[in-house]
Amino acid sequence: MKTPRVLIVDDEKNIRDLLEAGLKFAGFSVYSVGTGAEAVSVAEKSKPDILVLDVMLPDQSGFSVTTKLRSMQIDVPVLFLSARDDRSDKVTGLTVGGDDYMTKPFSIDEVIARINAILRRTKKRETEDSILEVGEIRINQDAHEVFVNGKEIELSPTEYKLLRFLMTNANRVMSKDQILDHVWEYDFNGEQGIVESYVSYLRKKIDPLSKNQLIQTKRGVGYMFRTYKND
Repeated sequence: MKTPRVLIVDDEKNIRDLLEAGLKFAGFSVYSVGTGAEAVSVAEKSKPDILVLDVMLPDQSGFSVTTKLRSMQIDVPVLFLSARDDRSDKVTGLTVGGDDYMTKPFSIDEVIARINAILRRTKKRETEDSILEVGEIRINQDAHEVFVNGKEIELSPTEYKLLRFLMTNANRVMSKDQILDHVWEYDFNGEQGIVESYVSYLRKKIDPLSKNQLIQTKRGVGYMFRTYKND
């Protein structure tokens, strides 16, 4: 079995050393760097399986690093670390293509658990059937392309995961807790507002191209991807 490769990006040497020691002990192959520029360079050359990326770096933010990697078509999963426990930062991190977000201080056991959860989710996505089509929406899962009535829309990785989860549970109401558990796998201390934000992002992209409102709110319960008889 291939050993997962983790790239740690943090300007604090003691945190890099802590993470490196813990992850190596857990069986990972580990690289570590201290700046955003180094992160982009190493990620491009070494093709890690996941980044553990500090938000506050000396030369640029972790968000900028992720945006740069995505522009280079490097779709490596990202676990953000930050000293700031701010919901807007969490939303930004997930919007630019992050997969999870942890605040410092953290336990190494939780970091390892979250890395494993992200890697399981990524591996599962890679082995799924290529085409998912429900009602007016068609997803090419190999290419991560999403079409609404034949017209392509651009989604962030998190928007994509949310839409896919709702589509695979079409005509069933999914609670915010279920969505947090399956899309992010961790509940951000119960911050259900992040689900509302992402549903709003999706609707703004889908609704102008759809014949019906596909993502419906069931007040006090959750959300449902609705199909119609004429779809």
